[in-house]
Amino acid sequence: MMEGWSACVPIVILLLQCSPTVPVIVSTSRHKVEVRESTDAVLSCMFQTESDPNPRIEWKKKGKDVSFVYYEGHFRGTFEGRATIDGATVTLQKVTQEDAGEYRCEISAPLDTVSLGETNITLTVLVPPHTPSCEIPSTAVTGSVVQLRCRDQQSIPPATYSWFKDNQPIGPPRHANATYLIDSRTGVLEFKSVTKEDTGQYRCLAKNGIGPPKMCEGKQMTIEDVNITATVATTVAVILLVVICGCGGFLLHRSGFFSPGHRRRSFWISQCHGAAHISSQTLHRTEDTSNVNYIPPPQEHQDFKHTQSFML
Repeated sequence: MMEGWSACVPIVILLLQCSPTVPVIVSTSRHKVEVRESTDAVLSCMFQTESDPNPRIEWKKKGKDVSFVYYEGHFRGTFEGRATIDGATVTLQKVTQEDAGEYRCEISAPLDTVSLGETNITLTVLVPPHTPSCEIPSTAVTGSVVQLRCRDQQSIPPATYSWFKDNQPIGPPRHANATYLIDSRTGVLEFKSVTKEDTGQYRCLAKNGIGPPKMCEGKQMTIEDVNITATVATTVAVILLVVICGCGGFLLHRSGFFSPGHRRRSFWISQCHGAAHISSQTLHRTEDTSNVNYIPPPQEHQDFKHTQSFML
């Protein structure tokens, strides 16, 4: 009997050495947490150790760099004074967009066989719609392609958009030949070929299911007919101007006007003419100055009278 037991002891020891050890266990009730902006976010973290009664609790936030949230029994950085901890569960108060991201709860139990365990939680901060910015042209000509744009870059999740004309909703196109298109995701309302009937006041509504929808201020868009006469006249005038300038430049080039020697001759001629003009003006001013006090003598009137007759 004893001999049989002695033979089993090495096998039992080998089995004990090969049996898996129990690591520290870390878990969470929610791996993805979504809360509205300015409310509290609860990041749950539960743990179970093998034998260590006082494990070390750490919270870190992942980003470009890993930063400490909770370390050595204190909250760090921007979380100091605006977060609490219960066990290993952290509550962040009045969260902002800066708080959104991925967090990691780490439990270190040096007395356990496997001393480290962790769990990850992603925090999304939801933002209700803001008043969208609307780009609506004030005027357009009939037959042209016109786009109206609406955008809210702050809402999370991204907002969807709908358009109104004169306070009446513009429904989605009902057939492929519709004169307009609406993209509720990008907020673009496009008219393929506007008509005068499209004149009106337009506004856009943004909503994302988080908080009340927001609408931009209405803007008037007026569709006008094309002034064909003015357009044709302008086109003809531009063409004539181009032709005249082209022909004139060609003729001047042929006559050597743009040659270097010609430019020098023109330069000296213009300089000489300018100098002569200045000299003439100077001489004229000199003569005027020298004669400013001159008074011509009075001329005597000569009356010819016959005082005596001569006879031959």
